[in-house]
Amino acid sequence: MFVWNDVQNDARVKNEASTLVSAGYEVYVHGLFTHGVTPREEKLSSGVMVIRHGRQQGAILAKPKKHTAKRNRFELSLLMISRTFTHIGVLLSLLKQRPAVVHAHDVNVLPTAWLAARLCGAKLVYDAHEISTGREGYRKIGRLVAWIEKTIMPKAAGTITTTDARAKFFARAYKIPRPLVLQNRPRLAIVQGDERIREMLGLSEPYPIVIYQGGQQPGRGLERLVKCSVHVPGAYFVFVGGGSLHEELKQLAVSLDLDNRVFFIPTVPLDDLPKYTSSADIGVQPIENTCLNHFTTDSNKLFEYVIAGLPVVASQLPEISKVVREYDLGLLVPEGNTEALAKAIHELVQDPALRERYRANAQLAAQSLNWEAQEESLVALYSRVLPAAQVREPSH
Repeated sequence: MFVWNDVQNDARVKNEASTLVSAGYEVYVHGLFTHGVTPREEKLSSGVMVIRHGRQQGAILAKPKKHTAKRNRFELSLLMISRTFTHIGVLLSLLKQRPAVVHAHDVNVLPTAWLAARLCGAKLVYDAHEISTGREGYRKIGRLVAWIEKTIMPKAAGTITTTDARAKFFARAYKIPRPLVLQNRPRLAIVQGDERIREMLGLSEPYPIVIYQGGQQPGRGLERLVKCSVHVPGAYFVFVGGGSLHEELKQLAVSLDLDNRVFFIPTVPLDDLPKYTSSADIGVQPIENTCLNHFTTDSNKLFEYVIAGLPVVASQLPEISKVVREYDLGLLVPEGNTEALAKAIHELVQDPALRERYRANAQLAAQSLNWEAQEESLVALYSRVLPAAQVREPSH
């Protein structure tokens, strides 16, 4: 597998890799190295081997967290040079290993993965986490991305994506069989509710905690969410994660005199995240319809809230709405509507009985909306891609 991150907090990649190890495959995940944060190589408890490449990502640039779309030409040039050398390093490593299957996670690694598969005589599996042709930050290169996917996806032995809407898009756009849908569900875990967030932040009032967890990026309704907290005085708002908007959101909270009710917790280790989620009372997903990718998402955090037993307030987009309505998990609001978002959150904050109803529904839904319920589909795809007769020992 090849993915353009350091693997540590990529639940989807880890889940797929560990599922395949359990099915008898030997799995190596190639990702990015961050000096002082990740080792070059490590073996996960699941048996997955992680190999990281390149220099510290962003070390050349003064502000590694800056969104790609906001970088100047000089910064972009340095970034491209750094990334090119990293891709070459991964390619050479894959050629040395000679895998039976090369599994590309998203379009930014697809050309390298395809070339490695061609040179190794391996099968290619493409896992499109996003619709990258219609994605925030990819607008300027949308045509190039479309050309890459249109050229390579029909050559893949197997294709995967994250929602039904995205599967339909890829099938129609590139004239391919409909990809397998594997939603971004967490593994089923029973986490006893504790006071982790309250104790960490020293919260003195018995207000309900409204949590948003995940990347703090443009188009996710996060400025709107901070502003909503003005109109929901009896609640704490906690953001868990990081991203290009992190500092702006903190400054916005201070400017609105909300720093006693709006808090920010940096990205936490993936294994610890459920403990934070379960210590909240309401989960929010206010993503905006700024691009096709957002329109077709159902998002990791929606399922993370379900597994933690949280009632949700979420944007009324097709895939999100389908999940929330089917299992009666919470309140849906028109995307981009600050007043409606504030009203829905306020309603749940003021109504403990309604929260309890949605919490009970979430706990029931968690028995179905977990990773384990869909991992057999991934194993079946691999059985088709790589029949037992074609299995060969990889080179090390």
